[in-house]
Amino acid sequence: MELRHLRYFVVVAEELHFGRAALRLGISQPPLSQQIQALETELDVQLLDRSSRKVALTPAGVTFLAEARQTLAQADRSVTMARRAAAGTIGVLRVGFTPSVPFMELFPRVMRGYRHAFPGVEIRLLEMITRQQIDAMTENRLDVGFIRAPLPPIPSDVATLPVLTDRLVLLAHKDHRLAALPAIPVAELKGEPMIMMDREAGTGLYGHVHGLCAAHGFGPTVAQEVRGAWTPIGLVAAGLGVSILYSSLVARLGIADVVQRPIDAPAADGQILFAHRMAMGPQAQEFTALVRDAVR
Repeated sequence: MELRHLRYFVVVAEELHFGRAALRLGISQPPLSQQIQALETELDVQLLDRSSRKVALTPAGVTFLAEARQTLAQADRSVTMARRAAAGTIGVLRVGFTPSVPFMELFPRVMRGYRHAFPGVEIRLLEMITRQQIDAMTENRLDVGFIRAPLPPIPSDVATLPVLTDRLVLLAHKDHRLAALPAIPVAELKGEPMIMMDREAGTGLYGHVHGLCAAHGFGPTVAQEVRGAWTPIGLVAAGLGVSILYSSLVARLGIADVVQRPIDAPAADGQILFAHRMAMGPQAQEFTALVRDAVR
């Protein structure tokens, strides 16, 4: 049984006249009659009563008409949904991000823009460190992601795009000696009790700060390791040490008694990148286009 047979039958049932039905369908009457007869033969059921001058539906025909309409409606819906999926207007988009990325202005702006343009797409947000995101893209468990340098080896099936330079800044209590400096030379950090983000927090800060200090011949004096992005700020306000965070984490903060100072070193610049699988579906393609437009 073909969908066209159902369409033919529905039109005949609506017109109850083979001539008018044939005219609506744009075919001649004899082939239409043959198709309806073939349908009845296939079903082994009489759908139309042709015994009088007017065509009428049999009880079986009435039931079949309702089912045929539902089948055709579902078929039409399936076609529409397939076309929308191919156009990227429905479906699922899996977006990864490192823990600090939602604080940067670009991330919520792109997410709002995509949600507005493609409300039918389900967005699945997955918080992962950079290495986990790259692995997930390679294994087709993630479509796109926002990651931080330093990067692990990037496989050939994943592409990256720099989107933001995120500078390290020192947080210190307003009465701390370093608060008087407009910028902080790295050497001034030697011996200072520091409140550090834990390596497992996934922000990239741990490796960045340790590498920066090592390049100047010393290791950071760690007073406390924490995971939450807000925790270092509160501990600095309490006078328990200084902390180094990315500027995107503290750009909108106005914490009483805490001052921010840039770290005076080229290596203090961190980088946030956008990554995507090379083999992208339409949803990821549209999202990637939004990101590219946002960073131009």
